[in-house]
Amino acid sequence: MAYVIPEPSIAALPVAGTDDLFPVRRVYCVGRNYAAHAREMGGDPTREPPFFFMKPADALQPVAGVEVTDHPYPPKTGNYHFEVEMVVALAKGGRDIPVDKALDHVFGYAIGLDMTRRDLQDEAKQLRRPWELGKAADLSGPVGLLHPASKIGHPASGSITLAVEGVVRQKADLSDMIWSVAEQIAYLSSYFELAPGDVIFSGTPEGVGAVTQGQTMTAAVEGLGEIRLRVV
Repeated sequence: MAYVIPEPSIAALPVAGTDDLFPVRRVYCVGRNYAAHAREMGGDPTREPPFFFMKPADALQPVAGVEVTDHPYPPKTGNYHFEVEMVVALAKGGRDIPVDKALDHVFGYAIGLDMTRRDLQDEAKQLRRPWELGKAADLSGPVGLLHPASKIGHPASGSITLAVEGVVRQKADLSDMIWSVAEQIAYLSSYFELAPGDVIFSGTPEGVGAVTQGQTMTAAVEGLGEIRLRVV
């Protein structure tokens, strides 16, 4: 039996210190997981349960090393926003994973950006439509090198920042998350059967904003280094 069209390539992320790649199955993103960001987006972090949306796996943009990488400004938007996040990559899956066992499923961590066509997302919210046009643009998920948990442990605190042209726009601590990584994994596994290759964008701090062509973004998470992207 043969495929009737060319087989699509597998989305994959580079692993730090090796030539190996992490194959990506699904990409889950948690919304409003830092209290200050929830407030700036009109939410109430004291009573909102976690919610998730998804990006296609091939919307990720692997970013290896510290060199500046070109990042394309997508069509059909005039308000393209940065959102820095810590990315979690799963080595094991399952259903109804207990919180106290959830981190055993993690392969590693990376820096990521959930780039967003904010004008299209805002329109979708107003019309009560899905968010894909705002969240799923081609290459809208830049992700840096994956650092195995076996080497770095499980980051629960440490700075997370994003600067545009050297000016810090987002700054927080991973400990400011409303829902921890373990809680996110457990919650997701009650709705989906998670699997090896699943990736979770764990939320962004306050300070999200627009970026324009020609500007360079520097995203950093303590212990994971930084990635730099020039918008073209």
